[in-house]
Amino acid sequence: MKFLDNRYLLETKIAEELFERVKSLPILDLHSHVDVKEVLEDKSPKDIWEIVGATDHYVWELMRRRGVSEDKITGDASNKEKWFALAEVFPSFAGNPTYEWIHLDLKRRFGIKKLISKETAMEIWEEASSILKRGDLSPRRLLKEMKVELMCTTDDTIDDLKNHEMIKKEMDSPIILPTWRADKAIEIEKKDKWKNYIERLGEITKENTSRISGLISALEKRQRYFKEHGCISCDFGLERPYSFPVREKEVSLIYDKAYRGMELTQEEVSKFKAFMLYEIGKINKDAGWFIQLHIGALRNYRGKLYKTLGADSGGDISTQNIDFAEGLRYFLNEFEDLIIVLYCLDPTHLPTITTIARAFPNVMIGAPWWFNDSPFGIEFHLNYTSSVDLLANCLGMVSDSRKLLSYGSRIEVFRRTLCNVVGKMVERGQIPFEVALRIVEDVSYLNTKRLVKL
Repeated sequence: MKFLDNRYLLETKIAEELFERVKSLPILDLHSHVDVKEVLEDKSPKDIWEIVGATDHYVWELMRRRGVSEDKITGDASNKEKWFALAEVFPSFAGNPTYEWIHLDLKRRFGIKKLISKETAMEIWEEASSILKRGDLSPRRLLKEMKVELMCTTDDTIDDLKNHEMIKKEMDSPIILPTWRADKAIEIEKKDKWKNYIERLGEITKENTSRISGLISALEKRQRYFKEHGCISCDFGLERPYSFPVREKEVSLIYDKAYRGMELTQEEVSKFKAFMLYEIGKINKDAGWFIQLHIGALRNYRGKLYKTLGADSGGDISTQNIDFAEGLRYFLNEFEDLIIVLYCLDPTHLPTITTIARAFPNVMIGAPWWFNDSPFGIEFHLNYTSSVDLLANCLGMVSDSRKLLSYGSRIEVFRRTLCNVVGKMVERGQIPFEVALRIVEDVSYLNTKRLVKL
């Protein structure tokens, strides 16, 4: 087997046959961080760094690991200098999925088969620049070429969705939908940031958010606004879930205390978050949406990086110190008629969410997320899910990406790994080939299509 050849990640003939059935299926992405403005403007990237590394904190983190200075990652160095710095250390990325993704991107989208290195940096830069000048990789052409059928963006509660309005008028395909993200409304521990946020929310909705009732009314208004723009789901990023019954009167006192700038205890913070998760669950239920819960990211762990570059710059980690079972128990039992998609960042939590899904038919297991979206992580995720729950119920991959180019490579790696896992089951006599075909088609595409009712 050669690097990224037709048998890449496919260890059996049966796996190859299965992949032939799913490799060209359209892409349905329930969770991305692509800016819809980029698609609306449809400008072709200027150079290879802009399309490969400019927004990718996966790339940034690995460059830092190899000692590249920050000015050649997120700083003032030119894009060409940044590309050359990346190319010089790129061979050392081997074994990390970023090495495979970016080489796949070059091969599939640019037709460039050269290995990235210090020696090939100039050749690849010039060849890619020539292709980009032709406009062959503008956002809309990329989406069409990669057969993206649905792209769900990630949008804050207070975001203006005018770009979504405009893109809907200009494009029939892919369907681009906003996703309602209300994290900042419940981050009461962030004090002034939280207060400034809910005051802005109040200005937009003309609600008095100095009181908890006003915050809930404001969120309900924004939910209706998002629904008018085609939104079908809410997405929450939670370091840890809190769910238990809390009286509104008690939470109102906590809210007033925080609004006046007073210190809250951890117990008060958890009570507020539990109450708000329940309220947002009700809003989702009333809207007929499904809810996605991304749990376990410890944000901005590297303080210096956060202070200099802000959030989403490569300073986040996963943590095992979370009680999924108790943290979700009340919420899950209160909302058995709400479709809930669970993602865990630390793979040691997979047994818990898998057994939760087995106990609650309305719970779906999300894709291998973030640090787990490698061939290794995907294989573990699929094998464990299959052994405890039902592989046939799994949703396919999400891009979780800030760059359009990676849609194709990340989905391809997932589908290849899926076919390899299922192909081995056929080889071992665990399942018949005909059943295997249905499973890989369902997981790659049809399960998500049924969920979003396309």
